[in-house]
Amino acid sequence: MIAKISSGRSTVGLIRYLFDTRKAKDHTDPHLVASWDGFAPDPGRADDFDAARKLLVADLDLHVAQAKRLGRAPEQHVWHCSIRAAETDRILSDEEWAGIARRVVAATGIAPADDHDGCRWVAVRHAPDHVHIAATKVRADLRTARHWNDYLTADRQLATIEKEYGLRQVVRGDRTAAQRPTRAEQEKALRKGHQQTARERLRTTVRTAVAAAASTEEFIHLLSATDGILIDVKHFPSGDVRGYKVALEGDTNGADEPIWYSGSVLSPDLSLPKIQERLTATEPHSVDQPRGRHRPGPWHQATAAAELIPHRLERGDDESAQAHLAAFGEALDVLPLIAPGSVRPQLRQATAVFERATRSRIRAEHQQARALRGAVRAMLREPAPKDGAALAMFLDAALLVVIAAARWHQLRRHDQQVMAAQQTLIHLRTAYDQTAPPVLTAMAQRKPPTSAVERYAQHVHAAIPAHAQQILDDPAWAALAASLAQAENTGHEPAALLAQATAHRGLDDARSPAQVLAWRIQRRAHRPAPSGRALAALARSARTVPAAAQDPVPPRPSTSRYGLAEQAGRRR
Repeated sequence: MIAKISSGRSTVGLIRYLFDTRKAKDHTDPHLVASWDGFAPDPGRADDFDAARKLLVADLDLHVAQAKRLGRAPEQHVWHCSIRAAETDRILSDEEWAGIARRVVAATGIAPADDHDGCRWVAVRHAPDHVHIAATKVRADLRTARHWNDYLTADRQLATIEKEYGLRQVVRGDRTAAQRPTRAEQEKALRKGHQQTARERLRTTVRTAVAAAASTEEFIHLLSATDGILIDVKHFPSGDVRGYKVALEGDTNGADEPIWYSGSVLSPDLSLPKIQERLTATEPHSVDQPRGRHRPGPWHQATAAAELIPHRLERGDDESAQAHLAAFGEALDVLPLIAPGSVRPQLRQATAVFERATRSRIRAEHQQARALRGAVRAMLREPAPKDGAALAMFLDAALLVVIAAARWHQLRRHDQQVMAAQQTLIHLRTAYDQTAPPVLTAMAQRKPPTSAVERYAQHVHAAIPAHAQQILDDPAWAALAASLAQAENTGHEPAALLAQATAHRGLDDARSPAQVLAWRIQRRAHRPAPSGRALAALARSARTVPAAAQDPVPPRPSTSRYGLAEQAGRRR
């Protein structure tokens, strides 16, 4: 069950709407199912509809009129709560809806149980699947009802009712979700031929700019340079930025003025203070620092950081885990800008859905995810190679991150975030399945001699006995063997690489452990082979230090020179 609560100034207007059957075609047989005393006049069952409706309005407004004469009536004295059952729920009887209405008005403070001075209210049913509660906020003692946090208290009561009545238990949030578009915004978007509302389009653009920027100034510059975006920046007297708001060109109100949205209205984590908190927690990089022959690129670095996130979620503190989820969300935000066109639709959908899984009531310690955030920004300067290997490698790691994120949120009862992660997994798997097969096929064509393959199989049995047979039976085993051969040719020890690839990064969640290992070995093959002394030291510390933590962070060039704003404008 879902409740929607609002306030208003006109009791007669609300009652007129609830009993109307002419303009509202979905209203059938409107009638009362409950009231404050059980004896309120019911226009839906009266011989004289107009007289009964006027009498009902007068009864509801009795205490409001008395309070007005004393100057004590609230300006918005009408309280309106609609309660809707799920489509899959059974049809409730009038008596059941009456009991639900009484529990809701009691829980919200409109008419507490056993309080004879409670507010006057009625419950109107004009459709099989929902009921409306109309109340006036002035009590019999002429005090205004105390109904703070009424939505939360009503929602808690409905969660209990769902269990007791055997109804569908709705996935509930923690008040960190972005505000949904209103019905008017949705209808306006449809009239203009847009699939998304202005609010949703602006949210996507701002999130992309945050993921690409390294400072507040660059963030504002990227938005200013994006086609179709208007930005209004507010400053303190000192000249420092105080806040911002954005609008779409052509999205105007009745006065032909732009409809502005502040960052906090678009999403709780897009207010300027929240954005600045993330931007200051980005790994600093030197633009002039050259990359050596064996220095990993940003795609390899981002993949290494992503591989470590499941371990962070399982073993780290909640604040650090939340920071890594937010940084991973930024990585997804930039992927549609730099990925091949064939997978961009799926990546955009994954980005839009996972946005909900990047926030919770847990405050993120963003400094803990500095390396990943820095690698993400560097990725914008180096698009994925055309062969798709870097993108497939990152998506493979991303799949395990999303699975771990769903589990992490589930343990903390973040129901909406769990659902968002599960939906993200579908889109990312589709993108991976479009990207990886050609790359794996090309890798398998470089399969080493049979004697080497048999030797690698022995290493797999020794390093990963629980998954060994599954790996050897997997069609991707040929690609994994080729990766091991490539690494061995550059001086790496295959057995040591397999041990490193599985340390602190289990394979239990992987659909294809062979593919996961192929990407991990492939990434490590690009790094210089360790010396004998280094191998011995690594073996001693493997139980305590995650291998990916040793990956160096690439230099971070300026994203503005890459032309992100122009790309974002074309995406819009």
